[in-house]
Amino acid sequence: MKYILLVADGMADYPIKELNNRTPLEVARTPNMDFIAHHGILGRIKTIPDSASAGSDIANINILGYDPLVYYTGRGPLEAANLGIELKETDVVFRCNLVTVLEDRLIDYSAGHISSKEATILIKFIEHNLGTERIKFYPGVSYRNLMLVKDGTQEGLDRLRCQPPHDIIGQNISKNLPRGKNSEFIVRLMQASYKILENHEINLIRVDLKENPANMVWLWGQGKKPNMPKFLEKYGLSGSVISAVDLIKGLGKVLGLKVINVAGATGYYDTDYLAKARAALKSLEDNDFVFVHVEAPDEAGHNGDLREKITAIERFDQLVVGKILNDFKRKKNFRILVMPDHATPISKRTHTADVVCFGIFGKDIVGKGFLKYSEKEAEKSDLYLDRGYELMDYFIRGG
Repeated sequence: MKYILLVADGMADYPIKELNNRTPLEVARTPNMDFIAHHGILGRIKTIPDSASAGSDIANINILGYDPLVYYTGRGPLEAANLGIELKETDVVFRCNLVTVLEDRLIDYSAGHISSKEATILIKFIEHNLGTERIKFYPGVSYRNLMLVKDGTQEGLDRLRCQPPHDIIGQNISKNLPRGKNSEFIVRLMQASYKILENHEINLIRVDLKENPANMVWLWGQGKKPNMPKFLEKYGLSGSVISAVDLIKGLGKVLGLKVINVAGATGYYDTDYLAKARAALKSLEDNDFVFVHVEAPDEAGHNGDLREKITAIERFDQLVVGKILNDFKRKKNFRILVMPDHATPISKRTHTADVVCFGIFGKDIVGKGFLKYSEKEAEKSDLYLDRGYELMDYFIRGG
């Protein structure tokens, strides 16, 4: 039996006036997800617990079958796992975004989706100037980087209140800096990074090219070393994960899933959707489970880019869902689960905790004849999971 989880990050949305009060999912051409909805089942799921923040980390831990209220220790440590950063129990890892600031406002949470090549140079420059035996900076992918503070739990740094930069676009920096005991230590690092980065050659060139400079680091998403049961132990399935972002790949590594790096997978609009699908099919020759994650719809939501969000949904449907579905739908021993991890509404430009829809098709799944894969159509379903971590068990063992 093969189990295929396909997640389009942030795909869910709200009705939009310009779309005649329809959502991007309702407008997008999605024949493959519609096939799953019609010949399989639709349901609704709460991927963000009431007491948790609406993040991809929380949502994807839930989707993979682990209660985030029990196992979640922070976003940074999951990304660190993918970069091979060894953590002690007392270490704290922060997500370190390269951002664009202007005076006291945060203009861009991703510094114009700066290239990994440029970002690596800047993070190494920060490490040279601000790094110490205790503080280490690590380059990741594009604007997504990390900072490690050794023995940071002793100062309570894992318990600071830090704002995700994509939640405060256009807002005052001074009103959104990290807060809590010993937060001034982190604030000073952020402020020092601006003085170091402002006149770096890369940023001077970016300004000349009318591109947003990466003139500050924003520290958030901190946490300590996670301890989670392996996926194989929990479900008896060997598996793999395919994603462009360190968060999802790191989560996969923590769970003992094989991380498959795909050439052309960028975590942005230009990601190679088809290459991800092909890698998933190849992986299933030797494994029972594969998790394919596509970041593009989420990035479009953060950017408030309606056209790109619809395009990302259509490419996900055609090149990922379609490719895998066409390969499997004449076979018998398989199930496909397709869903967003959370909503990233165009109107909000950030994650929300709204209930999202999911579709399952395959062995022992009796079709319910839903007309389309969409938020509105899923409201007709009587299948609702209030505890998100129950979905994986339903997908693998129920149905």
